[in-house]
Amino acid sequence: MIEEQVILVNDKDEQIGTMPKLEAHEKAVLHRAFSIFIFNDKNELMVQQRAKHKYHSPLLWTNTCCSHQRVGESNLQAGKRRLMEEMGFAVDLKETISFIYKAPFDNGLTEHEFDHVMVGHFNSEPTINPEEVEAWKWMTLEAVKIDIELNPELYTEWFKIIFDKFYEHINITK
Repeated sequence: MIEEQVILVNDKDEQIGTMPKLEAHEKAVLHRAFSIFIFNDKNELMVQQRAKHKYHSPLLWTNTCCSHQRVGESNLQAGKRRLMEEMGFAVDLKETISFIYKAPFDNGLTEHEFDHVMVGHFNSEPTINPEEVEAWKWMTLEAVKIDIELNPELYTEWFKIIFDKFYEHINITK
Protein backbone atom coordinates (compact mmCIF):
# COMPACT_ATOMS: atom_id res chain seq x y z
CA MET A 1 0.00 0.00 0.00
CA ILE A 2 1.31 3.44 -0.96
CA GLU A 3 1.68 5.85 1.96
CA GLU A 4 -0.60 8.86 1.81
CA GLN A 5 1.05 12.06 0.61
CA VAL A 6 0.42 15.48 2.13
CA ILE A 7 0.59 18.77 0.26
CA LEU A 8 3.49 20.93 1.40
CA VAL A 9 2.67 24.65 1.43
CA ASN A 10 4.24 27.98 2.28
CA ASP A 11 2.71 30.46 4.72
CA LYS A 12 0.36 31.71 1.95
CA ASP A 13 -1.04 28.17 1.41
CA GLU A 14 0.66 27.89 -1.97
CA GLN A 15 1.62 24.32 -2.88
CA ILE A 16 5.38 23.79 -2.94
CA GLY A 17 5.54 19.99 -3.10
CA THR A 18 4.34 16.74 -1.57
CA MET A 19 5.75 14.38 1.05
CA PRO A 20 4.70 11.11 2.70
CA LYS A 21 2.43 11.95 5.66
CA LEU A 22 4.58 10.29 8.33
CA GLU A 23 7.76 11.96 7.05
CA ALA A 24 6.04 15.37 7.13
CA HIS A 25 5.11 14.76 10.76
CA GLU A 26 8.63 13.52 11.60
CA LYS A 27 10.24 16.60 10.01
CA ALA A 28 7.56 19.11 11.17
CA VAL A 29 7.10 20.40 7.61
CA LEU A 30 4.20 22.81 6.98
CA HIS A 31 1.42 21.05 5.09
CA ARG A 32 -2.24 21.58 4.20
CA ALA A 33 -4.97 20.11 6.42
CA PHE A 34 -8.59 20.63 7.37
CA SER A 35 -10.83 20.41 10.43
CA ILE A 36 -14.60 19.87 10.21
CA PHE A 37 -17.17 20.92 12.81
CA ILE A 38 -20.64 19.37 12.41
CA PHE A 39 -23.59 20.80 14.35
CA ASN A 40 -27.13 19.54 14.85
CA ASP A 41 -30.33 21.61 15.09
CA LYS A 42 -29.77 22.03 18.84
CA ASN A 43 -26.43 23.73 18.00
CA GLU A 44 -24.55 20.81 19.58
CA LEU A 45 -21.16 19.88 18.15
CA MET A 46 -20.43 16.30 17.12
CA VAL A 47 -17.06 15.40 18.66
CA GLN A 48 -15.12 12.21 18.05
CA GLN A 49 -12.63 10.24 20.08
CA ARG A 50 -9.71 9.19 17.89
CA ALA A 51 -9.15 5.45 17.50
CA LYS A 52 -6.77 3.84 20.02
CA HIS A 53 -4.25 2.71 17.38
CA LYS A 54 -3.74 6.16 15.75
CA TYR A 55 -0.03 7.02 15.58
CA HIS A 56 -0.57 10.34 17.33
CA SER A 57 -3.23 11.63 19.71
CA PRO A 58 -4.89 8.21 20.21
CA LEU A 59 -8.11 8.22 22.27
CA LEU A 60 -8.15 12.01 22.48
CA TRP A 61 -11.38 13.91 21.80
CA THR A 62 -11.47 16.29 18.85
CA ASN A 63 -13.69 17.95 16.28
CA THR A 64 -15.99 15.87 14.07
CA CYS A 65 -13.39 15.06 11.44
CA CYS A 66 -9.96 16.18 10.28
CA SER A 67 -7.42 15.08 7.70
CA HIS A 68 -5.36 16.21 4.72
CA GLN A 69 -6.28 17.29 1.21
CA ARG A 70 -5.01 15.28 -1.73
CA VAL A 71 -3.32 16.82 -4.78
CA GLY A 72 -5.97 18.32 -7.06
CA GLU A 73 -8.68 18.18 -4.40
CA SER A 74 -10.40 21.32 -3.10
CA ASN A 75 -10.87 21.85 0.63
CA LEU A 76 -14.59 21.10 0.31
CA GLN A 77 -14.02 17.95 -1.79
CA ALA A 78 -11.46 16.70 0.73
CA GLY A 79 -13.75 17.47 3.66
CA LYS A 80 -16.71 15.64 2.13
CA ARG A 81 -14.53 12.63 1.22
CA ARG A 82 -13.03 12.30 4.66
CA LEU A 83 -16.29 12.93 6.51
CA MET A 84 -17.76 9.94 4.64
CA GLU A 85 -14.64 7.80 5.30
CA GLU A 86 -14.50 8.55 9.04
CA MET A 87 -18.08 9.27 10.08
CA GLY A 88 -20.15 7.62 7.33
CA PHE A 89 -22.27 10.56 6.19
CA ALA A 90 -22.24 13.40 3.66
CA VAL A 91 -23.38 17.01 4.15
CA ASP A 92 -22.75 20.39 2.59
CA LEU A 93 -19.79 22.13 4.17
CA LYS A 94 -18.94 25.81 4.45
CA GLU A 95 -15.38 27.11 4.69
CA THR A 96 -14.79 29.53 7.56
CA ILE A 97 -11.23 30.44 8.54
CA SER A 98 -7.73 29.03 8.16
CA PHE A 99 -4.64 29.30 10.34
CA ILE A 100 -1.17 27.85 10.85
CA TYR A 101 -0.27 25.92 13.98
CA LYS A 102 2.61 23.77 15.19
CA ALA A 103 2.14 21.15 17.90
CA PRO A 104 4.83 18.64 18.98
CA PHE A 105 3.74 15.27 20.40
CA ASP A 106 5.29 13.01 23.04
CA ASN A 107 6.21 10.42 20.39
CA GLY A 108 8.57 12.81 18.57
CA LEU A 109 6.15 13.71 15.78
CA THR A 110 4.97 17.26 15.13
CA GLU A 111 1.85 18.60 13.45
CA HIS A 112 2.70 21.74 11.48
CA GLU A 113 -0.39 22.52 9.49
CA PHE A 114 -2.10 25.17 7.45
CA ASP A 115 -5.53 24.18 8.73
CA HIS A 116 -8.78 25.02 6.91
CA VAL A 117 -11.84 25.00 9.18
CA MET A 118 -15.22 23.97 7.75
CA VAL A 119 -18.67 23.70 9.32
CA GLY A 120 -21.83 21.77 8.42
CA HIS A 121 -25.15 20.48 9.78
CA PHE A 122 -26.34 16.92 10.46
CA ASN A 123 -29.09 15.57 12.71
CA SER A 124 -28.66 11.79 12.70
CA GLU A 125 -26.21 9.26 14.10
CA PRO A 126 -22.98 8.71 12.19
CA THR A 127 -21.78 5.31 11.04
CA ILE A 128 -18.26 5.55 12.42
CA ASN A 129 -15.26 3.81 10.89
CA PRO A 130 -13.63 1.94 13.83
CA GLU A 131 -10.23 2.21 12.13
CA GLU A 132 -10.45 5.98 12.61
CA VAL A 133 -12.95 6.68 15.39
CA GLU A 134 -13.31 5.09 18.83
CA ALA A 135 -16.48 6.93 19.92
CA TRP A 136 -18.54 10.05 19.27
CA LYS A 137 -21.05 12.28 21.06
CA TRP A 138 -22.94 15.55 20.79
CA MET A 139 -21.83 18.37 23.12
CA THR A 140 -22.83 21.99 23.49
CA LEU A 141 -20.05 24.46 22.79
CA GLU A 142 -20.26 25.64 26.37
CA ALA A 143 -19.81 22.06 27.65
CA VAL A 144 -16.79 21.58 25.37
CA LYS A 145 -15.27 24.87 26.51
CA ILE A 146 -15.67 23.95 30.19
CA ASP A 147 -14.36 20.41 29.71
CA ILE A 148 -11.28 21.64 27.82
CA GLU A 149 -10.54 24.00 30.74
CA LEU A 150 -10.99 21.20 33.29
CA ASN A 151 -9.42 18.32 31.30
CA PRO A 152 -7.13 19.70 28.56
CA GLU A 153 -5.21 16.41 28.38
CA LEU A 154 -8.31 14.70 26.94
CA TYR A 155 -8.35 16.84 23.76
CA THR A 156 -6.18 17.15 20.64
CA GLU A 157 -3.88 20.13 20.35
CA TRP A 158 -5.48 21.51 17.17
CA PHE A 159 -8.96 21.28 18.67
CA LYS A 160 -7.84 23.27 21.72
CA ILE A 161 -6.21 25.89 19.48
CA ILE A 162 -9.30 26.25 17.29
CA PHE A 163 -11.54 26.43 20.32
CA ASP A 164 -9.34 29.01 22.04
CA LYS A 165 -8.52 31.29 19.10
CA PHE A 166 -11.35 30.83 16.63
CA TYR A 167 -14.39 30.16 18.79
CA GLU A 168 -16.44 32.90 17.08
CA HIS A 169 -15.91 31.20 13.68
CA ILE A 170 -17.24 27.83 14.82
CA ASN A 171 -20.02 29.20 17.05
CA ILE A 172 -22.70 29.28 14.38
CA THR A 173 -25.63 30.14 16.64
CA LYS A 174 -28.00 32.20 14.57
